[in-house]
Amino acid sequence: MGKGSVWLKWSYIGAISVIAGIGVLMLGFTLFSHGYLMHEEELESLVTGFHFAYGFISITLLLTIIGGFGVWKEKKWALIVFTVGMILCTLYLIANEVGLLIVPSQLKVLLEDDYLSMLPLSKVNETEIAHLNNTQSELMCCGLLSYRDWDYNIPKSCLCAENSLNPCVAAPRNSSLFIEDQIVMIYAKPCLSIITAQAMKTIHIASGILMGLILLWVGSIASCIAILCQLNKKMETPKVVYSSEAKAGNYTSLMEAPDTEIT
Repeated sequence: MGKGSVWLKWSYIGAISVIAGIGVLMLGFTLFSHGYLMHEEELESLVTGFHFAYGFISITLLLTIIGGFGVWKEKKWALIVFTVGMILCTLYLIANEVGLLIVPSQLKVLLEDDYLSMLPLSKVNETEIAHLNNTQSELMCCGLLSYRDWDYNIPKSCLCAENSLNPCVAAPRNSSLFIEDQIVMIYAKPCLSIITAQAMKTIHIASGILMGLILLWVGSIASCIAILCQLNKKMETPKVVYSSEAKAGNYTSLMEAPDTEIT
């Protein structure tokens, strides 16, 4: 069985080491997210996603260990297991990437419909009001389509901050924020367009990261296949032929030609 080249071997070890490091980071992030959302109402809808994440990360870490053992000890069975397993993991990542490419247009519509169903904002419940107030303060916006979505009960979260980067307008004179002989400024930009833009940006970033992972996974698979091909090569050694004449000492003497006299 042929020996794999040193350069190919160490490039493969480097690739699976990076994959293992990414797997550890993903596991830590998943555990933190799971613990953070433990008492949230949204956790029930995310349980399946967490289970898939735990399974994928565990399998990936296990495969990197098997692949590292296979290349270090030059065990073909371990390298084959790594290759097959990583191909399946790559197909799973590709399926998620395709989903991220299809989702944005549909997610934008669903997100807009979900928020617009709250209108008019003056009649939403306390939980939704708290969520909208946090959103307005964080994104420096007011209302969903306009500050008029609140009718005249505009909340204090719409008050324009001194360091606001978004434009502000004067609050209506008959609003709950109006103060006699003072101009009260509120955010002019609605929140819904900012929310959908941020959601699309997050999806595009996630898609880019996922594409990078796919390329890294494919690179490790290609390196492993190259090592397997090298290990399957037969080392060509010269054949030693036994001769009975050599043992009997049947040699031919080389006679030097007599020197010729120079006249």
